[in-house]
Amino acid sequence: MVSGRCQCGAIQYEAQGEPAYSALCHCSDCRKSAGAPMVGWALFPENMVTVRGEPVAYRSSDNVTREFCGACGTGLFYRNAVAFPGMVDIQTATLDDQSLFPPAIHVQFAEAVPWMATVHELPKFERYPEA
Repeated sequence: MVSGRCQCGAIQYEAQGEPAYSALCHCSDCRKSAGAPMVGWALFPENMVTVRGEPVAYRSSDNVTREFCGACGTGLFYRNAVAFPGMVDIQTATLDDQSLFPPAIHVQFAEAVPWMATVHELPKFERYPEA
């Protein structure tokens, strides 16, 4: 059993079993929805996910519903009944244990931001660097 929540804790969830995949999505819809260069997802059967609280649903395209916390704005779930019937994608950044489900693939990489191919070469700091 895995658990997660939004930033403020108003929405909490649990998922059972292993996801069908864990991926980093680079599509422009995910980027705009999250305000981030990519979004991590883990795909679970809907009947294996229990949600406490009432996420807000946003129909972002014909077949897609994205769900987020109405209080803090944290993106949580993605549903597409055509592409993934009976399944729900969970944003992996909302998992309580970030070591679970490391991404195994990049998807929609054709839409990745231009600098994504070399981002791993940037300097790394343990904390925010001193001025």
